[in-house]
Amino acid sequence: MSLAEEVELLKRIPLFANIDTSKLKLLAFTSERVRFPAGQVLCRQGEIGRAAFIIIDGEADVVLETDGGPQTVAGVGRNDFVGEIAILCDVPRTATVQARTDVTALVIAKDQFFRMITEFPQMAIEIMRVLALRLERTTKEAARARLTA
Repeated sequence: MSLAEEVELLKRIPLFANIDTSKLKLLAFTSERVRFPAGQVLCRQGEIGRAAFIIIDGEADVVLETDGGPQTVAGVGRNDFVGEIAILCDVPRTATVQARTDVTALVIAKDQFFRMITEFPQMAIEIMRVLALRLERTTKEAARARLTA
């Protein structure tokens, strides 16, 4: 995929929709495109986060390691952004992300990610929106689990 194609791909992701094309070129150029075969782990719960991932193609499961064993709590796919919590908060990864199908992802290093947030406050706002939606979904699922328990 060419640099221009990667920029067009980034423009379709809500997180980057309002960012100047020249900045997206820089992001695409400084990020690494990585292919993960089905079954491979993109990031593992408990590890220190050094990068976030944008799923370009394929699907992955978000898995929590629990006392009762691994539990899939969500699925992610094309244009989804994962792995940002660990690098935003300097905490260990909160979940494992494992490729369900072959996955191609754009890997954004922590320092590049923070540079983009600093330069583009609208990106930080979009990240807050995504995290708030995830929190709402998790809260609803926890309440539903309590009702069925």
